[in-house]
Amino acid sequence: MSNVASGALGFLHKSHIVAEPGFNRWRVPPASIAIHLCIGSVYAWSVFNPALTRELGVAASSADDWSLGSVVWIFSVAIVFLGLAAAFAGKWLEEVGPRMVGVVAAFLWGGGFIIGSFGISSHQLWLVYLGYGVLGGCGLGLGYVSPVSTLLRWFPDRRGMATGMAIMGFGGGAMIAAPVKGWLLDMFQKAPDFLGAQDAVATVVEGGRLFAETAAGKVEVVVATANQAATFGGDAGVYVVGTGNTGAAQTFLTLGIVYFVVMILASFQYRVPAEGWKPAGWTPKPVASGMVSQNNVHIDQALKTPQFWQLWIMLCFNVTAGIGVIGVAKTMMSDIFGSVLPLVVTAAFASTYVMMISVFNMVGRFFWASTSDYIGRKATYMCFFVLGTALYLSIPFFASAVATNPAVIYLIGFYAATMIIFSMYGGGFATIPAYLADMFGTMHVGGIHGRLLTAWSTAGVLGPLAITSLRQMSVDSAIANLASRVDAAAFADKFGAPLAQLDQLVAAKTVTIAKLMEIAPEGTIDPTPSLYNTTMYCMAALLVVGFLANLMMRPVREHHHHDEPELQAVPVE
Repeated sequence: MSNVASGALGFLHKSHIVAEPGFNRWRVPPASIAIHLCIGSVYAWSVFNPALTRELGVAASSADDWSLGSVVWIFSVAIVFLGLAAAFAGKWLEEVGPRMVGVVAAFLWGGGFIIGSFGISSHQLWLVYLGYGVLGGCGLGLGYVSPVSTLLRWFPDRRGMATGMAIMGFGGGAMIAAPVKGWLLDMFQKAPDFLGAQDAVATVVEGGRLFAETAAGKVEVVVATANQAATFGGDAGVYVVGTGNTGAAQTFLTLGIVYFVVMILASFQYRVPAEGWKPAGWTPKPVASGMVSQNNVHIDQALKTPQFWQLWIMLCFNVTAGIGVIGVAKTMMSDIFGSVLPLVVTAAFASTYVMMISVFNMVGRFFWASTSDYIGRKATYMCFFVLGTALYLSIPFFASAVATNPAVIYLIGFYAATMIIFSMYGGGFATIPAYLADMFGTMHVGGIHGRLLTAWSTAGVLGPLAITSLRQMSVDSAIANLASRVDAAAFADKFGAPLAQLDQLVAAKTVTIAKLMEIAPEGTIDPTPSLYNTTMYCMAALLVVGFLANLMMRPVREHHHHDEPELQAVPVE
């Protein structure tokens, strides 16, 4: 027995949490879902961006407030450390069990919020990065993988459904967290001191900062517009810097405490089945494809198998295609349909579209993972790649068709296609743990899953990079094509410069597709709806590669199998 099992924290070790006979295995999924709901709130990070960029000015950003560019990277750091923690701590998870890992995740995730709270209140950005980004990110990784191996052992008869339930919680975490975070920010915020309307207050600029003379002396101020002041029910005008509160620090502190308590309570619900336990009336039997192994592969040995890297490619490319579209979904909807169906595709419609993405992402995690229990993991991923390829190729069709014939039917087709895509994006995450268990057994599946999540980190970079760079290439090509069609004199008259300076005008954002369309010859088709065609073709190509990797999947060869007692129970004294 390891020193960890007999030390001060030994009561958290897996050898001390072996379930007693008659234990109800359905107590474990709610605990897993609770933890994933807590850590899934990371996807609602953007709710904090406005508050953090005006923490001092409150009504508007002041000179010393953090820039948006410096704040948005906190989320990226958290995701990077999620992948790193999952990859490096996976082996430790298999050694100590889910309860200890869940407790550590609670301290890191909840504590990360609390440290971030101190960073916000003291206006030390590095503390927010350390707390939420580094420590919180590690908590994300540990919390994400902690229930996987446990659920797979408790539900060998329904592996997909079990992991789908937990990982569905991660997808739904943002849906709950976004309104809760907004409510807390509103509750804790305090309006700064109002000096009056802008034209009624004498101000002076010194060193780039705005100051106003008051009875108490010169104070730094900001000028808020009506929209900015409306966030706390104020009026447009001049506000004193440092006298209000966005509520961000208190919100961080509150969430840190709540998440810590929920995750601790959930972690203590974890139990592991006794060696040799099986559900009543269930007999293990291989499916028709022979893709479910009754043997185990050690975590270190798994990386030496082609199956691990095939699964890595499959997850990476499925996520790359999905995450790239999710990142620009609202913009894509507006670009393709906003100009041709303006009465339908309004700002409210686009916002509802984004909300539905979250719904299908969440529901798809449970639906596809559960479906995989009946049709098999390989067949489920075949659906992702074959159906996904067809759906990605349909998007250029809908875009081109609506540009020439603005009919709502093409919008409906686009909407349906993308919703199915987003369901399969979430389904890929939820099905992969069960696929790993089928290939490598359940003994080390938590650690293997952690290492496989490096595919997520890679896709998080590849997806957005690919879709933004390919879109920009399409924009440049469309502008060059339109410029070659317009009359040179009309161009010079509209933009005040000759066509020879097109590149400089584009770089300065003086020339755009919309402005060129104003002087384009009659009958010219607006290329805006087709800006994503190249991107969709490339995403479809990635899915074809994933399809081939899945097609070549075979059972792990016998020489990789590893025989080892799954768990050694320790007598309770």
